Amino acid sequence: MATLTIRNLDDEVKQALRERAARHGVSMEEEARVLLRQLVQAPPPAQGKSAYQRIRDLVEPLGGIELEIPPRTEKAGERKVFDWLDDEE
Repeated sequence: MATLTIRNLDDEVKQALRERAARHGVSMEEEARVLLRQLVQAPPPAQGKSAYQRIRDLVEPLGGIELEIPPRTEKAGERKVFDWLDDEE
């Protein structure tokens, strides 16, 4: 196995790693190994995709989803948006 030395690590980062390791009941070294392994094995982030496309990519393998659109109960027109302001008068 290889050895990795990290120099000039911010004190805040070291403290956060120490606290995280304590929460998981492992050494700082083991916690760092776990975090590095998770980072390098994770799939790359979906850059350049819209939120719509990312959601579609998630649900399409499951066969997609159907959302029921409720019937419209009000006619389009002028509506009070801040009707709670009228209550203060």
